[in-house]
Amino acid sequence: MTALLARLLRLQRCRRSASGKQLLGLSSLNNDILSQSCRNYRAVLCTELTKPLIIRNLPSPSLQLHEVRVGVHYCGVNFADILACKGLYQEKHCLPFTPGMEFSGMVMETGANVSTVQEGDRVIGVTGTSAMAEECVIDQKMLWPIPEGVSYEEAVALPVSYGTAILALEHRARTQPGETVLVTAAAGATGLAAIDVAANVLKAKVIAAAGSDHKCNLALQKGAAHSVNYIQGSLKEEVKKLTDNRGVNVVLDAVGGDIFKEALHSLAWEGRIVVVGFAGGAIPSVPANLLLLKNVSALGVFWGRYREEDFPVFSSSISSALWYCQERRIQPHVGAVFNLEEFLDNGSAMRWSALVLFQPHKWIPEAKSPQRANSNTNTELFVPAEQIALQ
Repeated sequence: MTALLARLLRLQRCRRSASGKQLLGLSSLNNDILSQSCRNYRAVLCTELTKPLIIRNLPSPSLQLHEVRVGVHYCGVNFADILACKGLYQEKHCLPFTPGMEFSGMVMETGANVSTVQEGDRVIGVTGTSAMAEECVIDQKMLWPIPEGVSYEEAVALPVSYGTAILALEHRARTQPGETVLVTAAAGATGLAAIDVAANVLKAKVIAAAGSDHKCNLALQKGAAHSVNYIQGSLKEEVKKLTDNRGVNVVLDAVGGDIFKEALHSLAWEGRIVVVGFAGGAIPSVPANLLLLKNVSALGVFWGRYREEDFPVFSSSISSALWYCQERRIQPHVGAVFNLEEFLDNGSAMRWSALVLFQPHKWIPEAKSPQRANSNTNTELFVPAEQIALQ
């Protein structure tokens, strides 16, 4: 940081002095380039775990050869971001850090060795942190082009939620057309994405399980055939009734605790249960005898880990989500959209359990595609009954 400040002061002195420019060999460097070197951008910062986030002006970093600077139009706010700001996420971040794992925007600048994108391209990006800002510098391989007909708002809702759902249902569970899929935490971002993919892409029959009638109704709107409010009764018994005692072929569980155990007991012969999270807070144990007696499989999906362990599979999950969206086979659900100031107003945006979008810039609205203009699913704001507070 000291070196950076010294460099900025040196550039400021050069701006005032023509002889200074000559000493640096920058006699032809104009003021626009110098101003760009000193450019700042606004970013959200987590400076202390569990405490309110703040906004700060940060100096724009220079690009490495393989890096891209993107002007952020939207940043997704996921449950994982809430956990990260509490210090409860699997990946720990050194303080201070800028939250945000996914964003959509336009390429502003590229490093000398970048060949996959160019200035002006519309892209989505995935990063462990730093997306909740006006701009984001990222490796070129972590960017995907947004297809024609897909808006910035739709695109940013895809990587984390739909990437997880696609990996869980297609890659891990190998879900087949006509199978029955049980989705818990069905009104959360990943739950709604899983319903969308299972029902509308994989042509499976979906049973949605959630903690209120309002959430169950939302899941039905997304394509679930049946819903179960597990606050009002036994999930296992309700699934038995809905499947004529046969059970379900696949479970996608994001709750954990007792709900996981009931879902595990709801599996049919050779069923598969995929663990994607523990929103309920309790991490359950798996009774191995049940796996043996019913020949069922218990699987896990940590979507972000695929980035290091199997990047082609990771990348394919995002590319598939973009393609499904372009083909209008899926319709991402957005809980709400906040600008930067609203985002930090009493931590309101961090209390949502469905996907929230954070809009750092006052961008000129893009033209909506005819398909999106005719769909009210993506434009309505949804306030979940269950709110998760950062404080």
